Formats: sequence, C-alpha cells, structure tokens
Amino acid sequence: MENFIADVKGVLHDGMSDEEFFNFCQQNKNLRIERDHNKQIYIIAPTGYYTGKFNADIITELNLWNRKSKTGEVFDSSTGFLLPDEALFSPDAAWVSNEKTGLLTEEQKNKFPPICPNFVVELKSKSDRINQLKNKMLKWIENGTRLAWLINPETSEVFIYREDGSVQIIKGFHNKLSGENILPLFEFDLQLLQ
Repeated sequence: MENFIADVKGVLHDGMSDEEFFNFCQQNKNLRIERDHNKQIYIIAPTGYYTGKFNADIITELNLWNRKSKTGEVFDSSTGFLLPDEALFSPDAAWVSNEKTGLLTEEQKNKFPPICPNFVVELKSKSDRINQLKNKMLKWIENGTRLAWLINPETSEVFIYREDGSVQIIKGFHNKLSGENILPLFEFDLQLLQ
C-alpha cells in the first residue's frame, strides 16, 4: 500500500484487515492514526506545549506508582490498542494489568495488542472536540476499560467514567484523583496541570 496523505477532514473509511491496517500505520509513522468501530480512520493532530507537558506529568506519576505496585504495564499515547469492537484507539496514558498482558503472545506484543486497558487517560488538547472525546470515553468503557479519566485543562474539569456506566465530574484542579480499586493507592494531584 502506498503512503497516504490525509484529506482535510482527517477522516477516511477503512476497508483494511487488522494486518493491513497495522502495515498502513507502520508506513505512516509520522502520523498518529486511530480507527473507530465503524472503521473510520482519524488522523490525530500533534499536541502543543501544554498538552505534551501535562501528558508527560500524567505518565510519570502513573509509571512511578506502577514501579512500586508491579501489578501491570503503563503505556503512552503512541500505543494503539485493538479493541473488541474492532476500533483501534491510542489513549494519552493507559495501564493494563499483568493478568491481561500475560495473555498476549510475543507476536501480539509486536503489533497492536488485542486488549482493552483497565485504565485510560485522555487529555483534551486545543484541537480536540470535547463531545468526540466524551463519545470515545464511552467506547473505552463499552470495550472493557474499568476506569477512565477525561481531563480538560481549558475548563479545569475531569470526567471520570466507571465500568458501571456512571460519570462523575470534578471541577477545579485543586483536587486529587484516585485510582480507586483499579489502581489501589494511586493518586494524581491535578495541581500538576496548572
């Protein structure tokens, strides 16, 4: 397949198999690409200064907690997860339990892993649309994510999505977020994002 240049809207229909889609992404490594359950391809714009910095802070805190707990693996925004509904999403941060990663073959680890993270974080950047991100969060939960945070630095709000379908809104970055029973003893201080 030849290299691809995105159209202006950044959305195309994908008739590719998972293997073809993986190869397509490998041929276009300079692009961040996602695919929804309808096989629509989305070209994701690079983030700016603040989003990149904030994402690094989130990953750092999550990774420090994980090094102590040794209960799973932490992934950054360059990791694509092949979900049960055939969507391929790359969250800004993700954590997958050892139980789930232990089921993967070496071949699966060298491609898009066919697992849904236990925990994800999506950080809204200037180019993101909040309603699209909220829909994406629902898809994470539908596919098996147990806890998901959608962080909006522009409004100092966090939307916490849980596996029971509930959504809690936290207003103000003077709070700390809890990993609850998914990430025991993990806390993220939102003041890091100010």
